Order: sequence, then structure tokens, then C-alpha cells
Amino acid sequence: MSKVTRAMIMGAGLGTRMRPLTDDRPKPMVTVAGRTLIDHAIDRLIAAGVTRVVVNLHYKAAMLQAHLSKRRDVEIVHSDETEKLLDTGGGVVKAMPHFGGEPFFVVNSDSIWVEGGAPPLHAMQKLWDADRMDALLLLAEMETAMGYEGNGDFVLEPDGKVARAKGRIEQPYAYPGVQIVHPRLFDGAPTGAFSTNVIWDRAIAAGRLTGCVLDGVWIHVGTPEARGDAEEYLAALSPA
Repeated sequence: MSKVTRAMIMGAGLGTRMRPLTDDRPKPMVTVAGRTLIDHAIDRLIAAGVTRVVVNLHYKAAMLQAHLSKRRDVEIVHSDETEKLLDTGGGVVKAMPHFGGEPFFVVNSDSIWVEGGAPPLHAMQKLWDADRMDALLLLAEMETAMGYEGNGDFVLEPDGKVARAKGRIEQPYAYPGVQIVHPRLFDGAPTGAFSTNVIWDRAIAAGRLTGCVLDGVWIHVGTPEARGDAEEYLAALSPA
């Protein structure tokens, strides 16, 4: 098993649904339990052995860049999208030169979690097999997905491969915005802005999109209300 040591945090979104908390700051700098969302993500990645983190920038880019410059415990590289947002897929393609052809984590900045047993990024590292996978998605059980408003994104088949939940009778899982991808996942990708969903569908058809179930609770911090719920939940877990 070769360890995944590089990662990308998606930090370029406008944070529209998080207003008014994002009126004066980018969404990755919204705080939960006294720590910014992006620092929560970086902390988890470092604990999993990541040594280089790429962060894409757009809304209030200078503020986010200044904040990240304070970290000395990991190499942080910026991918500038200030001129044009490239969506989830296009953003990764633009940042691809920073990964040196190696597999890497992709983490949404508004995703945090409480670990139940094995830390999920470690579990993903252990499960990752670049020979048979183009991407490995973290999946959350619907009962432990806080702040998630959908009906489920994927189903997990007995062989570990994933399929779209729509039209399937198996138990659906939510996607918490965490994955390991091999650069070849994006071979032949569209140019400009596009969603990673386009690439996932191709990997599903090839039988090379796989899943790893989160042992713990996922918290999607996508709105001010969800942020309040997250703070309340985390406070209840902390010793008095």
C-alpha cells in the first residue's frame, strides 16, 4: 500500500447558502467549535499523513490566502480561480499539476465529522487500491448524516463498487465530500467548468468507482442553521 500524501480542499465556492456568515469571509473561514472549517479539514488530512494541500481560491481569495499562510505544519499550495469558477471537476483539473501524477484526497471545506472508530481517512488509505480503483468515495449512512437534505447519493454493492442511488433498492448513502482519486480519473475530462459527476458516471460504467463507509457522524455545514446544529452537537460531546 502506497500512502496518499497529497490533497485538495475545495475552497473556491461563493458560500451563498451560508449568508450572512459569508458576507465578510469565504465559507472555509466560517468557524465551528472555535476553529475554521478549512482548519478542521487540514487537521484531519495531516493526521492521515498528508504533507501537501492544494486549496482553490475565488471568493475573498486574499483573506483565505492570508489565513492559510499562518500554518507551518503542512505545505499549502494555492490554485487561483479568481477570474472564473471552474466547479468541482474543472477546479481539480486546473490543480492537477500540483499532484505529480500521484493519487490524492479531495475534501469539501464544508464537511466535518466525528469519528466513531477508525478515522475515516486512515480507513480510506487502507482500502485504496490504485490498480482497481479510479476513485474511492467516503459514504455516510443516512441516519448519521447531519445537515444533509437529500435522499441519498450512492449505493454500495457487495464488491465495494458504488452506483447511483436513484432507482436502486439497496440502502442509500450520502456523499460527505471526501474522496481519493487517481489522476487518470480525469483523463479526457471536459475543458473549463464542469461537475465531477460527469467523471464519476464514467467511472461507475467502468466499474472503477468504489466506496468506504464512514464509521462516525458526518456533519454538512452548508447553512447558518446547520452550523448552529453542528456547534450544539459538538458541544454536547465535549466534557463539561
